[in-house]
Amino acid sequence: MENIVPAVLWQEIREQATREVRARPAMQRYFETYVLEHEALGSALAALISAEVSRSDSTLPDFAGEFSTVIADNDIAPSAAADVHKIASSNPACPNALTAFLSFRGIHAIQFHRIAHAYWQADEKTFAVLLQNWCAKSHNVDIHPAARIGKGLFVDHAMGLVIGETAVVEDGVSIWHGVTLGSTFSEAGDRHPKIRRGATLAAHAIILGNIEVGEGAVVAAGSVVRTSIPAGMLAAGVPAKVIKAVSGTYTAITAPANK
Repeated sequence: MENIVPAVLWQEIREQATREVRARPAMQRYFETYVLEHEALGSALAALISAEVSRSDSTLPDFAGEFSTVIADNDIAPSAAADVHKIASSNPACPNALTAFLSFRGIHAIQFHRIAHAYWQADEKTFAVLLQNWCAKSHNVDIHPAARIGKGLFVDHAMGLVIGETAVVEDGVSIWHGVTLGSTFSEAGDRHPKIRRGATLAAHAIILGNIEVGEGAVVAAGSVVRTSIPAGMLAAGVPAKVIKAVSGTYTAITAPANK
């Protein structure tokens, strides 16, 4: 996976915001608040997520300073940068990194989760779950704060995405809307799926139980998966069955779009 330097990506985003201010002066305050007033991706991300939390309830304080510390202490910025770069470079619907950072639901939901996960790890579980549910209200994405999420994710549309407590999503995974990583209700403890590096979960795929979707595997849209899928294989159907090896036509978006 390409190593994305947060400072380099942030400079690119700032330059894009500057051009937008020139093109649309009426939006200057918006771009200043969320981009140009910030010297680093981490502080800008903290301000963005804090603003989303504040919109959930007018009684809530401004968490920007606290979130900025959490992002720095937990080294969240490199993972966020990888997510932004993945969408901006690979999604034809995304014109640039600025748009990805400011407005793409999947990116915001994953960064919300990264912050909530840091609180969960610090044993502030009540606040972590509050963050989880504020995110769900804002983005229609519900990720348990204990779930372990990698970087460089391609989370497109994101609406209706549900990821359970003991799920693992490794680096470079592509997930479309309506995907569920849930339990079977017949298992206790470690009861959610493990999605390995570079796998693709198409729209409305349902993966249930402590099973594995192997590296580079693809789960077709609308499939219900109850057994592990080997690496590099395509599975489809209800219940899902392994159909064949993944070909180039079934892989997630892997090459940067021409922009």
